[in-house]
Amino acid sequence: MQIRFPGITEIKDHIIAAFLLIVAVGLIVSRHQGGLHNLRTVSVTVFSYLEEPLSNIRTYRQALRTNTYLRQQNVLLLDELSRLRSAREENEELRQLLEFSRNSNLNLYPVQIVGKELSQVFNSLTIDAGTEEGITAGMPLVAAEGLAGKVVLTDGGYSQVMPIFNSLFKVSAKLQNSGAYGIVSWDSKNIHELQLNYVPQTVEVDSGEIVITSGYSNQFPPDIPIGEVIRTEHQPGRDIQKIIVNPFADIYSMTAGFVVKFQPDTTIQKLNEQYQNALE
Repeated sequence: MQIRFPGITEIKDHIIAAFLLIVAVGLIVSRHQGGLHNLRTVSVTVFSYLEEPLSNIRTYRQALRTNTYLRQQNVLLLDELSRLRSAREENEELRQLLEFSRNSNLNLYPVQIVGKELSQVFNSLTIDAGTEEGITAGMPLVAAEGLAGKVVLTDGGYSQVMPIFNSLFKVSAKLQNSGAYGIVSWDSKNIHELQLNYVPQTVEVDSGEIVITSGYSNQFPPDIPIGEVIRTEHQPGRDIQKIIVNPFADIYSMTAGFVVKFQPDTTIQKLNEQYQNALE
């Protein structure tokens, strides 16, 4: 079988049409070369003006994303720093408590502060030990620095403590140097000061003198530090002076402490009751 190729005469019309088309396109391009050049120039100019704002928008969006990320990291770092500071303070407090327990002859039971109510006159603390641990009402609560309060209510695993900053709190105390006796209380006017009352005007008191529990009331064991004297206030017309005391224990930052398992001498209690009844 033979393959037949078309002759020149049969495709000449197609060749002529293609040639004319190429010529026409060439004429169009050559005729409008200046216009195309101007169009390219305008396009380049327009895009050069738009490039900077568009670049700024991209940069701004990237800056927003970076700023958001940095704020998140800052919050995380602040939280980590706060927890580290809290852990450091707690560790320091536990070290002081351990040192206190080593140097003390008292029967101490370690407790954690699990609740605080320090916004009113009748402030209170809650500790994580109660009757199951042998805690009873009247036992003192101490921090590493000194007296912090006394237990007033107990339950199975928890107890309520009346802190030194409570208008009902009172403890028999004495000045360590002179031995002058008085009663320490809080008048709710200053949340960082206690008062030692009933000390005679004739007793010379210096600032910085240490105030400790006296043990005379048979309520707390003797020689528990309470605070140091800030100043004295003479009361005209009275034979006693008011001594302002800065307490050692900071119940506002206190997170742990010891309950002193102290039981008053029942014999002394009975004698006191008999004496009171004899006066009635």
